[in-house]
Amino acid sequence: MPEPNSHQSPVKQHLVGEVISIGDEMTSGARVDTNAAWLSRRLGELGIHVAFHSTVGDTLAHNIDVFRIASERSDVVVCTGGLGPTRDDLTRDALAGLVDQPLELNPESLKRIEAMFRRRKREMPERNHVQAMFPRGSCEIINPQGTAPGIDLAIAREGRNDWHLYALPGVPAEMKRMFDETVAERILSLSGDSGKIHHHVMKFFGTGESDMEDRLGDMISRDRQPRVGITVSAATISLRITAKAETDDQCDRMIQETRVKILQLVSEFHFGDGELFEQQHAINEWLQEHHQSLMVIEFGRAALLGDWFAELEPTTGYRGGLSLSTPTDLQRMFQTENERDSIDRAKHAVGADWALVVDSYPELEHDSDVPLAARDVRLLVVNPEGRHFATTATLGGHPSIIQPRIAKTAMASLRKHLG
Repeated sequence: MPEPNSHQSPVKQHLVGEVISIGDEMTSGARVDTNAAWLSRRLGELGIHVAFHSTVGDTLAHNIDVFRIASERSDVVVCTGGLGPTRDDLTRDALAGLVDQPLELNPESLKRIEAMFRRRKREMPERNHVQAMFPRGSCEIINPQGTAPGIDLAIAREGRNDWHLYALPGVPAEMKRMFDETVAERILSLSGDSGKIHHHVMKFFGTGESDMEDRLGDMISRDRQPRVGITVSAATISLRITAKAETDDQCDRMIQETRVKILQLVSEFHFGDGELFEQQHAINEWLQEHHQSLMVIEFGRAALLGDWFAELEPTTGYRGGLSLSTPTDLQRMFQTENERDSIDRAKHAVGADWALVVDSYPELEHDSDVPLAARDVRLLVVNPEGRHFATTATLGGHPSIIQPRIAKTAMASLRKHLG
């Protein structure tokens, strides 16, 4: 049986990685595993070749078996899930079984969990004590926003590099922060890299992934430093710059130089920077800076713009929205020769300077995966002087993306007129 050891490990090159997803909800298909894709991209940015993905349900023997196989074929493993306080959260027990060591209470970890409950003004159930239990020889990965700390476990392998496993919670927001703030630097040290690692995300809309890759050329080469990774979510493209250097200043300088080069190639699609930054944030910032405001009007079976803008922090930039899902006399009034007067009255009623109109979202069949044929969608921007700027976008695609694509295209149209 393998033995746990400290984090001392020989210099490694070309490390093989594996991502393990744990939970019956994954093996049953009840939940889509987005964590594995995210982690694979992050590990690739760190120079880890991810060769395997494994998914296992909530059975102790199966968990131990998956970890045992991973310890034989991979150098670095990141697993998610199974760190909660309930009886079907088995990652702690499985790792203890793997190394044949008992679980031990980590008093400092328990204090952090208790403090989390106090901040939330909740009494900590007795069962949550188990989350402060760690296999002997492992150490904690601090979770700054949840009650499930991670587990860092290293195992000595005769004649080979040590095996390193990082167990993280399945909640994406917690997992991502723990990986970026703690695990990434630990993984870098395994390959002989010292120093710092910084990330910077740039956001783009208005072109496809393949066109973006063509425009960027060698900028997204896997061998480039700093590394530029490309991902797409609901038609929004994210470019993640990952810089590795000896100091924070060197990382920041590398990122800034790369950012300038990217903007020289694709600046017309860029709307902002930040992991969670979206077009509605860019629009809201412009409106507040210029002491102006917006209302949205949406026809059809969606109200995405209203939802997205309403989720912003309290702001003077957004006055509200109107959503009409089925034809009514009011909708017909907006869509006839009285359109101009109708929109002007609506703007005046809510005190908005700008109006953005979507006419209209398509109706989607329930649980359908059949792509929608391209169709014309009329988009209208009305500026503070009452000028109307109408465009027609021809959009189609998978049902899961068509409505977000329409809403984002509308925002892109508005941004062009904001300046």
